[in-house]
Order: sequence, then C-alpha cells, then structure tokens
Amino acid sequence: MRKNWAMPHVLAVLVLDDVVGFDLGVPPQVFRAARVCDDEQLYDVRVCGPGPVHSAAGFTVVPDHDLSALQVADTIVIPGIHGTGPMTDGTLDPVIRDALRAAAARGTRMVSICTGASVLAAAGLLDGRPAASHWGWESRLRRLYPAVRWDFDVLFVDDGTVLTSAGVGAGVDLCLHIIRSDHGAEAANRAARRCVVPPWRDGGQAQYIERPVPAAAGSGTEPTRAWVLDRLAEPVTLEEMAAHARMSVRTFTRHFRDETGSSPRQWLLRQRVEHARLLLESTDLGVDVVARRAGLGSATALRQHLHATIGVAPSTYRRTFRHAS
Repeated sequence: MRKNWAMPHVLAVLVLDDVVGFDLGVPPQVFRAARVCDDEQLYDVRVCGPGPVHSAAGFTVVPDHDLSALQVADTIVIPGIHGTGPMTDGTLDPVIRDALRAAAARGTRMVSICTGASVLAAAGLLDGRPAASHWGWESRLRRLYPAVRWDFDVLFVDDGTVLTSAGVGAGVDLCLHIIRSDHGAEAANRAARRCVVPPWRDGGQAQYIERPVPAAAGSGTEPTRAWVLDRLAEPVTLEEMAAHARMSVRTFTRHFRDETGSSPRQWLLRQRVEHARLLLESTDLGVDVVARRAGLGSATALRQHLHATIGVAPSTYRRTFRHAS
C-alpha cells in the first residue's frame, strides 16, 4: 500500500566504481516515467557519486550530483557493482559507509539492485534483515556477509524501509513495485507503459526460470495468458487454458511454468488478486462486486486472498489507500 512519502520525493541513485550499466540506467528511466497525468513527475531523481567512476561495461560515468545529494534524499538506490571492496573483501569507503548509515538513521528508504546489496551489507544495514541479490553471487555474498538473511530465490524483498532485488530485469520489477507502493497501481502501470515493460511481477517469483521469454512472438503460453487476462471474471479452468493453447494439460503446465516460473493456477490467482487491488484503489465498487469482477467469487474469498497477500482486509486496504491519496 502506498506510503506517505513527502512530495516532491527526492530519489538519489548512488554511483560507485564498477557500477553495472544496466542497473544504473533502470532507476532514472523508471522513476522519471512515474508522473501525474503525464505531466508532473512524482520523483526528483538525482544521480550522485564521489566523482567520475568507471562502469563495469567499460565507460566512465560523471554524475550530475555529489554525495551531498544523499543528505536530502528520501530514497537512496544503489545499482549493482562488480569487482570492488563490497564484492571482494567486504570493505566500503568510510565516507560512503558513514553517509549511508547517517541516511538510514534519518529514516531514508534504502534500495539496492542486484549486487548493490553488497554495499548496504558492507555498511552494516542488512544485518539480521532478509535481502535479495543475483543467484549467481550466492556463495560469495553468504561468505562475505553471514549476518544477512539472504534469499536468492526471489525477484525482490520488501522489508519496509530496506528493499533489495535480484539482478538486471528484477531491478525494473522493484522500481515499479516502489511506485505502486507509493502512488498506486495506476501510476505504476503508466510508468510501465512508458518504459514498455510488464507492469507487475510478484516479488516472490523465482529468479531462475528455464525459458523466461517464449521462443517466438505468439508462441508458447503467452497468447493464452493474454486470453485469460480478458476473462478474469469468468471461471476459467486449467483444462480450458490448455485447450486454448492447443496442448495437453501436462504439456501446457510444463510450458507455463518454464515461461512464468509458476503454475497456471498460482499465476491466475495472483492476477485476480492484483485486479481486485486495482478495483479497490480506483473504484467505489462494493467488496462483493470487486470479488466477482476479479473472478474470486465472494467477498469472503477476496478477504482471505488479500489478507494472505498483503495482510489486510479489503476495506482497510481501500481506506488506507484513499487516506494516503
């Protein structure tokens, strides 16, 4: 649910040596795409650093802001890094460490993408906390930072004021999750459309899926997923999904899991809960009507699934969302 962050919300992207180029480009792109009715930007994004830094991709980055941007930031985002202290021996420049600790003490929200979590860990900000990072660095990060409760099986972890994600594309998912938490589903969906990316993937989805993208446009289970999304209010069965894809149930289930990381039933339930959240946020429909339109059947079922997902009842969710508005 959205949080009462100050507006304009200052978001500082901290650039350090050996920064991963993709991870660096994601936060400015996604957060600057978050706007009110395509006009006013919801985030004041400031890329900052100790000076010019070399990227892992072989180019030099010259940030527009120095480290003083960390002192006024409401949120600090740390992209992934390779080959420097936090990833080699657990050390961090004392100036960076102290700046991050001071920001965290002020209540600044801390966010990392991929191996950027090593920077937070080296600053001592992840001790005892759950955190995500790229599965390929599991053994090293566990060895360097044993006090962190690492989870290398998920796309991202939201632990309140500290949020961490897996690598590369998972950073997009985390940024959109933050926009949705701050400003609601419509703002996140608009930002996703601007960036031409899917608007939502559950943070608990597995990082590693055998075939994350169908081999060719229109192949695999993608057309069937689109077909199902147009029929969320209908009682679509697994057999009907398999028939639409012209596969046996067994083959369809295997392909579906390969392409999405979850079973068809798990995926369908998530889509229905997300649609119900959108209806609660953006309409005044009664809870019974929301439940039916989302395909959850009854208000009781909606309450159970919403509580299991975010821990609150539909009325509480709507009231909190409207109050934050």
